[in-house]
Amino acid sequence: MSQEILTMFGCRLRQLRASRGMSQEELGALAGLDRTYISGVERGLRNLGLINLYKIAQALEVPADQLLVTDGTLRNE
Repeated sequence: MSQEILTMFGCRLRQLRASRGMSQEELGALAGLDRTYISGVERGLRNLGLINLYKIAQALEVPADQLLVTDGTLRNE
């Protein structure tokens, strides 16, 4: 179950980032996080903390809760 949650979150993050035409590097720079960290989160390999969730939300200019909205399906787009 935990891995599914990380994977769904990563897919949602990738979706939001791509919809804004941002690279992982650009998002990382805006959020003050390394590109490899963003990549790991998107691939479901990293379990990010609350502070980093807010940093990413601010960089994407979305409310933090929008990062948690998912349709419940697992996709690897």
